[in-house]
Amino acid sequence: MTAESPIVQVPEPDHYEDELIYQQQADDDEFDASQDAIPQTLKLDLRGTRVDLDRETLVSLPESLLIAMFPNGLALPQNDYEDDYDQQSVDAEVIYIDFDPSCLDFVLQYYQLALRQGDPAALLMNKQPVIVLREELEYFCVPNKSKHSMADMASLKLACGEHLRQLDEIFAALQKNIQRESNVAEQHLIDMLCDAGFSPSDRWGYRALEPMRTCIMSMGLVLLKNDGSDKHMATARKLLLFWRKPARKCWWDGTLAELQSQTVRVWSRRTWTLELALV
Repeated sequence: MTAESPIVQVPEPDHYEDELIYQQQADDDEFDASQDAIPQTLKLDLRGTRVDLDRETLVSLPESLLIAMFPNGLALPQNDYEDDYDQQSVDAEVIYIDFDPSCLDFVLQYYQLALRQGDPAALLMNKQPVIVLREELEYFCVPNKSKHSMADMASLKLACGEHLRQLDEIFAALQKNIQRESNVAEQHLIDMLCDAGFSPSDRWGYRALEPMRTCIMSMGLVLLKNDGSDKHMATARKLLLFWRKPARKCWWDGTLAELQSQTVRVWSRRTWTLELALV
């Protein structure tokens, strides 16, 4: 890779320099203590959609999803209406979140599916391990025409986003990166995820454009495969290390796309977050 290339590697901490993905450390004591302050049921407003979420379900959600839902932490509302519990007090309890309700619904629906389809003699006895893969794709489009009005650029960005949204194969972009860079470690990552339950041709279960941003959020979930073989047991042990400790990988790629009767150079910055959730 030359110094002039706009595609650069994201620097990682020195002690993770030999790892394909690096983990964010979680403080288990702090996590457990914080649960006591959470009410039994939370009233959420996700971009206008009301959702009542019980505490047990909330704390079982993937760490990466909670970070996206509550980037500044969970700010619990103060209820000062104990003697006059009217509509005003109900509204005061609502927590407003700038997050797509369809994404949360996708995860909750998959949790229900995992409980129905999971192996009763699962690896973790009464819990079903679910692999969670999340992608945040930020894109930048560079048209071949030098002059565009703001309205034209806004329209072009939307068209570009819709074009990328439809390219929904989970591993397609990473496989192109492997072919370009001959990165053996990235191929091992795909092999590990496919051994664990994904398929090479799988598509994102949830994929949507974020409003007012040139960004696409995607999620894929799959039950951790374990047939008792040494190979799958070894893979399962590796992935269990990602429980409540998400790992991240970031890379750039560039493509050409024909949009609105012109050739557009599209740069994409993809950030993958891999973790294990217990249902």
